[in-house]
Amino acid sequence: MFDSLIPRITAITASAKDVDSKLLSICELLKKEVPHYDWVGFYFKNEDKRELKLGPYAGAPTDHTLIPFGKGICGQVAESNQNFVVPDVQAQDNYIACSINVKSEIVVPLFIDGENVGQIDIDSNTPDPFTAEDERFLEFVNAEVAKIYVP
Repeated sequence: MFDSLIPRITAITASAKDVDSKLLSICELLKKEVPHYDWVGFYFKNEDKRELKLGPYAGAPTDHTLIPFGKGICGQVAESNQNFVVPDVQAQDNYIACSINVKSEIVVPLFIDGENVGQIDIDSNTPDPFTAEDERFLEFVNAEVAKIYVP
């Protein structure tokens, strides 16, 4: 499944659209084409503050437009610089609930010149669907986004 999405991701990042439109197109593509991706969005470091700011996303609206570093899965990834796969969000003490339907989450940091500038966040209504293949694919997506995103 992911192999067929790779050329589509590179086509989006190479397109003439503005960066936010490209990011939104990536979110919409992933939400539509990957059955267990129910909410797909980008969070980016909010200037010099120790918080993340919501960027383009596809899925249900969220109240979580700003997330302090350390808070929730996204905030933990902002500090750890490591992928975080959560098979069961109910088992996480530091989880910020976005929807009662969300069962699992994966967050992969986005690096530019070795600095963690943001992340891609995927919520799934399916329990424990994420594999190492999801991680590698999302790392690829972020590497492509890093080529076009200017912090």
